Amino acid sequence: MNAGDTAWVLVSTALVMLMTPGLAFFYGGMVRRKNILSVLMQCFFVLCLVSVLWVVYGYSLSFAPGTGFWGGFGWSMLNGVGLEPYNDYSATIPHQAFMIFQAMFAVITPALILGAFAERMKFSSFVVFIVLWLTLVYAPICHWVWGMGGFLRNMGALDFAGGTVVHINAGIAALVTALMIGRRKNADKHIPSPHNLPFVALGTALLWFGWFGFNAGSALAANGLAANAFVVTNTAAAAAGLSWALIEWVRTGKPTLFGLCSGAVAGLVAITPAAGFVNVSGALVIGLLVSVFCYIAAAIIKPKLGYDDALDAFGVHCIGGIWGALATGLFATKLVNAAGNDGLFYGNPAQFMIQVKAVAVTLVYSAVVTAVIFKLVDIFMGMRVVPKDEEVGLDLTQHHERAYTMLE
Repeated sequence: MNAGDTAWVLVSTALVMLMTPGLAFFYGGMVRRKNILSVLMQCFFVLCLVSVLWVVYGYSLSFAPGTGFWGGFGWSMLNGVGLEPYNDYSATIPHQAFMIFQAMFAVITPALILGAFAERMKFSSFVVFIVLWLTLVYAPICHWVWGMGGFLRNMGALDFAGGTVVHINAGIAALVTALMIGRRKNADKHIPSPHNLPFVALGTALLWFGWFGFNAGSALAANGLAANAFVVTNTAAAAAGLSWALIEWVRTGKPTLFGLCSGAVAGLVAITPAAGFVNVSGALVIGLLVSVFCYIAAAIIKPKLGYDDALDAFGVHCIGGIWGALATGLFATKLVNAAGNDGLFYGNPAQFMIQVKAVAVTLVYSAVVTAVIFKLVDIFMGMRVVPKDEEVGLDLTQHHERAYTMLE
């Protein structure tokens, strides 16, 4: 047991926990004022709900050893998850420290999805959807990539902090839900504008701050690998923010705060799977290019195809996550992490193909099962609020609260 490692992981856990409230403000600032509380409520409710489900059975399904679909229920209610280190999950920290660190990943992943269907889903249906999605989508993919015996892990897929498990997984689920729930009322005539850009900036700051725990904490030790992850995380986010602003500047004549924030988040997404495997030069390329890919997806392709991914959960998280996972197969080097592998640019093209397979498995499984879950909940409960409730706003119709008391 190492006190410094334990302290760093516990601090990182708190940092990652802060990301979900940060996401609440990031998303909340983008919606119309009549729906901001619904977004905040969804994010905070997920924090409470998943935290409970994780200790009851979620951690066991995701990380209990096993070569099957998931880990099974052997560690339910944290049975056998004690205060001593456990194998490579927690070599120098308490097993429960690793468990609670991973709980915060499980919290934010389904919260990311709500950006796609914001302003139009019934809260009761949202709760059931999240429970089923955590159980049937997040837990299996988490086990495959990170769990002992997981087949993607055994195949050699590299995902340091959640490119496939978190971002591609949530991002493709976001697209599926956006397509199945349909466009917002009158969104084809007038796309709603963000009602509070300072909230978007505040959310970005909290996400960026928490992301140091997300990525550097995934080293599970206070060591050089954590320092590398910290440095490349900041570098990629900064490069992506600059890149997005420059794209806007060239294309529209003016850079925007909203674009800068979107770029920074895209950079954080893309560096997540690579943070423990690439050096700073790789991080710069990853950050500079991710804004190009995400901007094309969110600002060019989405309007042409006409789907209503309200807050660009797919355009930023799925596209950014795919680029990050593939870029890991390009730029990974054992000089950064001897326990990892070299990528294509360091003489190992096989690693790139492994990354492609991991991305494909995640995309297909998450998309199909998310669609099935959505359809089942829709049949039995109905997913979308009635048109009148959507027009009034979810704050009042779903929660009987109002964020702003002054007149419009």
